[in-house]
Amino acid sequence: MRKGLVIAATLLLVAYLLTGVTTVRPDERAVVRRFGKVVDVPRPGLYIGLPWGMDRVDRVPAGLVRRVPVGYPRDWLDDGQSSPPGQMLTGDHNLVNLQVEVHYTADQEAGPEAVVEYVLHADRTDALVARIAETVMAEWVAQRNVDDVLLLGKAQLPNWVVKQSQQRLASYALGVRIQSASVSYLLPPDAVKSAFDDVTKAQTNKETRLTQAVQEANRIRREAEMERVKLEQATAAEVKATVALAQTEADSFKRRVQQYQKLRQQNPDILAAIWWDEMSRVFYRMKERGRIDLLDNRLGADGLDITLFAPQTRPK
Repeated sequence: MRKGLVIAATLLLVAYLLTGVTTVRPDERAVVRRFGKVVDVPRPGLYIGLPWGMDRVDRVPAGLVRRVPVGYPRDWLDDGQSSPPGQMLTGDHNLVNLQVEVHYTADQEAGPEAVVEYVLHADRTDALVARIAETVMAEWVAQRNVDDVLLLGKAQLPNWVVKQSQQRLASYALGVRIQSASVSYLLPPDAVKSAFDDVTKAQTNKETRLTQAVQEANRIRREAEMERVKLEQATAAEVKATVALAQTEADSFKRRVQQYQKLRQQNPDILAAIWWDEMSRVFYRMKERGRIDLLDNRLGADGLDITLFAPQTRPK
C-alpha cells in the first residue's frame, strides 16, 4: 500500500515537472513568463522550463492574420433613436455608414521585442486597432464630400487606413503589423438611400451621355479629317492637271513662236496670215454659238469691217 502511494506520488511529480516542457513549432513564436515577468523568448524546438504555476509559455502563430471589423455593424437594427457605430459625417455634412475590415499580424520583422509586446497586449490589441482605425476612417471621410466618399471609398480608403493606422500604432508598442484593409460596407443611411440611388443613376446617365457625346465628336472629327484629306487630294490633282495643261499650252506656244520666226524670214506677211487664220476660227465658233450674222449687213463705204460685231441673241 505504501509502495503504491510512493509510485503514484512519483508519477504525479514527474507529470508536474513535464508541464515545464513545451514544444515550439517552426511557424510559432513563444514568450516565457516566470511569475508574470518575461524571462525568455525561445526559438522553435523543445523548450524546458519550470513547471506550471511558475512558468507560463504563450505561443503565437507567426503567420496568423487577425481580422478586426471596424465601424458600422452589418446586422444593425435602426430604431431611429440612436446613431449606429460607424455612421460618419462627410465634409459636406452628409452621413454615411462605413465598415472596414483591418487585417494584422505579429510584427516579426521588428525582432523578439515585438513578439513580447504582441503577447503581453494580446487581450487588448483588437480594441486598440479598431479604435485607431475608426479614427483614421473618420478623418478621411470628413475631408471629402459625400459623392467622393461613395465613389472613391472602396478604392482609396484601404491604403489610407493601413498607412495611417500603422503610424499611430507605433506609439502604443503593441508589436503588430497592419497587413491590409478592405471596405466591407459603404452606403448612405437607409432613410436617404433612395435619394442617393437617384443621384447615382443620374450621375451614371450623365457619364453615359458625356461618353456618347465624346464618341460623336470624335466621329465628326474623323469624318471632317477624311473630307479635308479628300479635298486636299482633289485640289492637288486639279492643280497638277492645270499646271500640266498650262505647260502643254506654253510648250505649244513656244513651238509656234519658233515656227513663226522661221517662216518670217521666208514670208514677211506671215504674221498677218496667222492673225487672219485665228480670226477665222473665232468667227466660226461665234457663228456656231449664234453670236454672228451674215457679213452682207456689214458692208459700208470703206468696205467690209469685221473687227467689231454687236452681240447676237443665241438661238433657243
